[in-house]
Amino acid sequence: MSGIGLAVDRDALFAIEQMNKAYARCLDDDRLEEWPDFFLDDARYLIQSRENRDAGLYGYILYFENRAMMRDRIKSLRIANYYNLHTDRHLITNVDILGVADGVYDARANYAVIQTDAEGRSDLFSAGEYVDRIVFRNGVPKFRERLVLLDTSNIVGLLAVPL
Repeated sequence: MSGIGLAVDRDALFAIEQMNKAYARCLDDDRLEEWPDFFLDDARYLIQSRENRDAGLYGYILYFENRAMMRDRIKSLRIANYYNLHTDRHLITNVDILGVADGVYDARANYAVIQTDAEGRSDLFSAGEYVDRIVFRNGVPKFRERLVLLDTSNIVGLLAVPL
C-alpha cells in the first residue's frame, strides 16, 4: 500500500512507474504495434467516462477483452481507418499502488494527452485517470486490466489511437 503512513513496495512502484513511462513513449512514438505487449493475453482495456462509472452504467467507449482484440484495432488503424494526422504526448503522473492481493497490484495514475495537429496547433485531447490491475511475469509488470477513466465524455475529435 502507498500513501501517507502506509508501507510502500518501492521496487514494485518503481517498475510500474517505468512501465507507464514506456507505455507513454510507445504511443507517442507511434509504435502502436507494440502497445498490446504491455498487456497479458487475456487482459482487458477499457475506456469509460467518469460520468458513466459514477452513475453505475457500463457503457464503454472502447472495450477490448484480450490482446488479440487490441492487435485487431491497431491493424485496422494502419490499414482501413482514416483519422486526423496528429502527434500525441502522454503525460502520466501520480502513479500509486493502492493495494496488492494474490500478486495483483491495484494501481492508479493521472494522465493527460496533448494532441498536436498537422498545422502545429496543440490542444488538450483527453485527461483522466488510469485504474489498473497489474501482475508481474518474470519480474516484468503487465496489465491484467487498464481502465482509462475519462474526466469527461466529450472528446473533441476522433478517438483513434489508444490513450
